[in-house]
Amino acid sequence: MNVIQTDLPDVKIVEPRRFGDRRGFFSETFNRRILAENGIDMDSVQDNHSLSGPKGTVRGLHFQKPPMDQAKLVRVTQGAVLDVAVDIRVGSPTFGRHVAVVLSAENWRQLYVPKGFAHGFCTLEPDTEVIYKVDNYYAPDFEDGILWNDPALGIEWPVLPEDAVLSDKDKVCGLLADMPTVFEV
Repeated sequence: MNVIQTDLPDVKIVEPRRFGDRRGFFSETFNRRILAENGIDMDSVQDNHSLSGPKGTVRGLHFQKPPMDQAKLVRVTQGAVLDVAVDIRVGSPTFGRHVAVVLSAENWRQLYVPKGFAHGFCTLEPDTEVIYKVDNYYAPDFEDGILWNDPALGIEWPVLPEDAVLSDKDKVCGLLADMPTVFEV
């Protein structure tokens, strides 16, 4: 398992190895010891799995507020996404900056999104499946989000706003500049 540092110090790309033969392949996609040795100390309590039918589906930018905040380890098992993590920790030197990484069934990469970051993705292929481990349980009373195309974030999404497939909830999220302080460094 290879762990790669991104431009945001706490966000990391994880590259599990795949061992293939005529039967298919085997891959160890989560190893707590190896991840901890690389700065990812995650005790997974829940796995989430989403299917997005249309290409251009945007989910996010989501996060849960403390004490139910979550770190995530995101991977794609079918299709591909542009996966995005945004630093929303007030006082952080990287506040408001983001990392965008292509995760696909082909490249087998994963993205570690720590607590204090908003997370979202846009599907690059139809019928894309995303699986992510989280270190805290889903708590609807603590969920929140930032508008996916907040101009201040400068995210280069691979879909035009009028073509993005969004949930009603994601269409009305607020801007980062208008969000009260949720996370501080």
